[in-house]
Amino acid sequence: MKNLTKVTGFILISLSDHPNNLHLLFVVFFLIYVLTVIINFLIIIFIFTDSRLHNPMYFFLGNLAFIDVSYSSVTAPRLLVDLLTKNHSMSLPACTTQLFFFIYLAGAELFLLSAMSYDRYIAICHPLHYSQIMSWTVCTQMAFGVWVLGFVYSLVHTLFSLRLTFCRPNTIHNFFCDLPHLFQISCTDTFINVLVALIVTGACFWTVLFFLMISYVIFSAVLKIRTVDGKRKAFSTCTSHLTVVFIFYASVTFIYYVPNTSNLLTLNQVVTVIYTLITPLLNPLIYSLRNKDLKAALRRTLHVDRKIPVNVRGNKAQSLFRRIQFRRLHLSFP
Repeated sequence: MKNLTKVTGFILISLSDHPNNLHLLFVVFFLIYVLTVIINFLIIIFIFTDSRLHNPMYFFLGNLAFIDVSYSSVTAPRLLVDLLTKNHSMSLPACTTQLFFFIYLAGAELFLLSAMSYDRYIAICHPLHYSQIMSWTVCTQMAFGVWVLGFVYSLVHTLFSLRLTFCRPNTIHNFFCDLPHLFQISCTDTFINVLVALIVTGACFWTVLFFLMISYVIFSAVLKIRTVDGKRKAFSTCTSHLTVVFIFYASVTFIYYVPNTSNLLTLNQVVTVIYTLITPLLNPLIYSLRNKDLKAALRRTLHVDRKIPVNVRGNKAQSLFRRIQFRRLHLSFP
């Protein structure tokens, strides 16, 4: 081990070796990143400016949109630069910084999804006490707790990663720095790091999963709703949330719990792209396409729903006709 040369930088592997494919991937990922930023910021603007969306559900949805924008910005800009340049190197401080913010935002999204599940549980199972339980003070405290827990979760992993040393080969088989890939190329014993990762991640994973299981209780409560409109609205919000949770958990489980072998390298890269770039774009689309309130906010912003009622249009037409007759009468006098 003493004869090995320690390195202070890494080489990120490219998604493709063909130059033509790199330019095509750049265009595709650039469009995905731009759409992710635009759609999520539009949702944030709608929620902030439209008073009809000032409730706990959309408060958490606004936090999710902000996390998705930040989460995508951690990896996408670096990936776009690497696709256009031949320099795929990254220094150790830059890798550590990217690792911290990536784990921070991923952990914050994990905790936020559990908070959103609790919010839907209270809204459907205890509708009469919803405004009392989910007050703005409680929502603010829950959001603050989400960001603090995500920070602590990331800080633990990042601090333990600082004990690792790296030797050649220093090639990371990914387009960004992540813990499993750093463990693979480390020349330090990673037993402590793996143990900490399993304990901390496992505790957070199962705790959050317990709160997400409340969704099944929600479905049993939804079936008891008598009105068709009530069932449709409840199912719409619950299925949107469960879809986002399923995509997030399926991607995380495959990346961090399936062995990263050479046979699964291509599949791992595809899932990583979905996990880091596609999911932040899908989340707002899933919520907005199945949400009538967000659609109505969009129509109000674009002035689409400002239709004149029939009686108002009739009164305006009569007033206009009288003005025209008066002008004709006035012009007929010398």
